[in-house]
Amino acid sequence: MQSQDVSPRHTPASAGGTGPVDVEQAEAALVEHYPRLVRLAYLVLPPGLGRSRRVLTAHALAQRALPRSRKRPSVLPAQTSGREDDPGYACLRERVLRAALEAARPRKGLPRLSQLPPLLPQVWGLRLFPRSGGADELALDQRLSTLSGPARAAYVLRGLEQLPDPDVRELLKAAGVADPGGALASANGVPAQPGLLSSPEFDPCSLQARPTDLMRRRQHTKAVLAAAAALAVCGTLVALPGGGWGPDGAAAPVYAENPAAEAALDPGRLTRVSPTAWRTSARTDFSVWPARGPLAGDQALLRRALAVWARPGERVRVSATPGTQTGGPAGPPQLLYAGEVDAARVVLLYDGLRVARYAEPKSGTQGAALDFARVDGATGAGASALVLGRADGNVRYLTAPWVTKAAQRDLTKPDAAATPLTLADGVTAPLASPALRPGSCTSWTVLQLTDASGTQLTTDLGELVPAHLTAGRPGSPAEVSGPEGLRTWAPFACSLAAERSAGIRSVNAWAYAEQPLPDGSGSAAWVCTRAETWRGDGTAALAQFRTPGGAAGAVVAKGTDVPACGPRDPHVLAGVLWKSAAGSWYLLAAGSKGTASISATGGVTASGQGPLLAAKAERGARADLTGTLADGREISGLH
Repeated sequence: MQSQDVSPRHTPASAGGTGPVDVEQAEAALVEHYPRLVRLAYLVLPPGLGRSRRVLTAHALAQRALPRSRKRPSVLPAQTSGREDDPGYACLRERVLRAALEAARPRKGLPRLSQLPPLLPQVWGLRLFPRSGGADELALDQRLSTLSGPARAAYVLRGLEQLPDPDVRELLKAAGVADPGGALASANGVPAQPGLLSSPEFDPCSLQARPTDLMRRRQHTKAVLAAAAALAVCGTLVALPGGGWGPDGAAAPVYAENPAAEAALDPGRLTRVSPTAWRTSARTDFSVWPARGPLAGDQALLRRALAVWARPGERVRVSATPGTQTGGPAGPPQLLYAGEVDAARVVLLYDGLRVARYAEPKSGTQGAALDFARVDGATGAGASALVLGRADGNVRYLTAPWVTKAAQRDLTKPDAAATPLTLADGVTAPLASPALRPGSCTSWTVLQLTDASGTQLTTDLGELVPAHLTAGRPGSPAEVSGPEGLRTWAPFACSLAAERSAGIRSVNAWAYAEQPLPDGSGSAAWVCTRAETWRGDGTAALAQFRTPGGAAGAVVAKGTDVPACGPRDPHVLAGVLWKSAAGSWYLLAAGSKGTASISATGGVTASGQGPLLAAKAERGARADLTGTLADGREISGLH
């Protein structure tokens, strides 16, 4: 079961009040806030422990935080602005923080209990680790790993607990930190990103499971000591202390010798396409992309990327768009790019069905990231760009060799000119990414690409392949780059946030109706946006409504895996309860061209000829819509 994270309310701190916290009160706080306490421990623990051990240790520390004796109450810490003003939570938070900092503190001689692998909880035969996030989460994790334990704790208390600095200083002091002010100063070196701290990347209560070394387990089930020795050997193969990356980087140990698998891991056998192949080929897909990047000849880097693709180890964060397989390549893949992007070394590979992105930090061996995207059938605009990396709210793309110009534009401002972007060996300058932007949507930056066939717009939705934007009637949409397409999309650009990380291939906006409002205040616009996925299912159709002068439209109905508003069935019907300036409520409904009549039943009973319907209604009324097409076929409204 996944944990639900609720942002804390800001409450005033009390500087002095101390008092008893009984065990029952602490136990109730532990049960209620267990996911948050475990997340706090996980973020403060040293990243060098590895994700699986950090998960188990974080759970162990949270469980050990409960006072042992039911007779002797625990003392309430000086800093009492805890979760919901709960002294039980404040007590547990201090105990968890103290234990996590103790585990991060170097020690000569015998290790402390918190520095040993936890006896409980324990899961045999499985490796557990949080769900992988994106490049921003990876970058934040790497930056936190450079901080000391107290500085990491100060950053987490600020961002996750949203405590003011005086409270953080008091809590660190109570947890045994000798220099709380220095910890706060060190934490200032990492930009504040509270939204990322609440992401699934750092949630040790929402886990993925992978098997341990299956072959070795089967061979040594009757010899526990031999199995322990073999796992110790595997540990030395995966991580070489202080010596940088091994030959296979962060890959897991080799399970078996397989000639075909070994061939796929040979960087010398990578497919490299000629830089001019695309000029004579009839294809416009990833198969004619040349190998680019200053590290395309780095055999050691390419071998690590291939090995991690085939056998991602414990320190590898693996993510994939829905419906995308994450197994190794069947044969030597095609090299698209290898080079340094911001703070990482990046390799892009293509196996005919998927694009894989391998990223490792330029300094250190804290871990690697492996991202997959399904791209079967990609051509033209769908194969015009790939995401190289995201950092500090920006995104860089690698563009197709046939792209001649790149620019950025704000989709919410259709009359503003596009801003040119420099292209260096196909790599764009960084531009703002709307994919993971926290807070309210006030703009939506898209990538504009120009080639011999014209200009296309794509947008970052948090995946490797940006989504292609079009506008017009389903079955014959046009590019958005013209004035009409830009004005169609402008009020509805922020609705693209609903399609993040869903494996979206393209999104089309169709202005299917215009409806005069009953109070004579003008005409409202009806637009349907339909998102198509790479896997086929999971398509989403949103009916959106915009009143005259409104800055943005509102989503009033949605359909998932429905043919409406798509090339197979270019018809749509939706309705909304609308309040006039005079305070009267109406049911407004609109169907696409070819709708002969609309009827409403349920909370509102009304019918009318043609593709529009307006009827008086009561506030909160619910109605079911049915439309009849000119050929007699019935359609139902989106809900």
